Amino acid sequence: MKKLIVSASPHARSNETVTGIMLDVIIALVPSLICSVVIFGFRSLLITAVCVACCVLFEYLARKIMKRDNTIGDLSAVVTGMLLAFNMPVSIPLWMCVVGCFFAIVVVKQFFGGIGKNFVNPAIGGRIVMLVSFSSAMTSWTEPMSWLNGVDAVSTATPLAVLKDFAGEVSSDLPSLWHMFLGLRGGSLGEVSTVAILIGGLYLIVKRVIKPIIPLCFVGTVAVIMLIAGKGDFTYMAYQLLSGGLMLGAFFMATDYATSPITNWGKVVFGVGCGLVTCVIRLFANLPEGVSYAIILMNILVPHIETLTRPKPFGTVKEKKTKEEKAV
Repeated sequence: MKKLIVSASPHARSNETVTGIMLDVIIALVPSLICSVVIFGFRSLLITAVCVACCVLFEYLARKIMKRDNTIGDLSAVVTGMLLAFNMPVSIPLWMCVVGCFFAIVVVKQFFGGIGKNFVNPAIGGRIVMLVSFSSAMTSWTEPMSWLNGVDAVSTATPLAVLKDFAGEVSSDLPSLWHMFLGLRGGSLGEVSTVAILIGGLYLIVKRVIKPIIPLCFVGTVAVIMLIAGKGDFTYMAYQLLSGGLMLGAFFMATDYATSPITNWGKVVFGVGCGLVTCVIRLFANLPEGVSYAIILMNILVPHIETLTRPKPFGTVKEKKTKEEKAV
């Protein structure tokens, strides 16, 4: 005889855990890590290791000092460390990495209660603080594959800096689109190889860790606007899509559970908003890149987006306002 079990909501159950989800994200980031080592040398691995170690250590100490349960086992600090490292150039001094990790974990994450309670993405918060504090070091780009010649650092311009001077024709100084796709260009560790990011992003979608709504709306919005800005030049649009941190931000940072909307329409608004802000910064601001600023701005607007896109409960009828309420 079957029994009817009555329990409190929520009634939806899942075997997924925070640790399991974060492990999937780490696995998805591995292709980008491998490409960064191939393109920029083994210092990429050192920077990533330092950032991961510092983020885990700062989370452990912060939770200990605040007398909270320790959460380093959920691997979220490892993910933050990897993402923060992927947003840095290979020439960054290691002590600056420590500063960025401290701000990302302690200030952005733990001061607001820990995982799930931060209102902006910790890795992006740490990157922006580093960009403002150490602008020269954070914008010193290294020529890809220069480490094979025994040269520590060869300065180069990023494609976005070259595209800033677009005047109806794409500059011949840019790498080929094929090289852009593979990652043979200047930039941060984890943002250069589009193919590696797409492999990782596809893995997350197949594993249902993320939905494709935000990445598609984010990248799609940038594609449409840049096609218009380039007066129908598809080559210009392609360079804009493959440059900067657009792909890394769209698949790995804009989709952060804690700082993105939970409703499908909310995700659409969020993704389109990220794309719009990114394009405004790239086209009209002094900065060549705008992905990080776009995501963090939309993170702040998430509560309002969720309020506006909240689905109406089934069977409810909107109450009509009385004359007194309308007068007020």
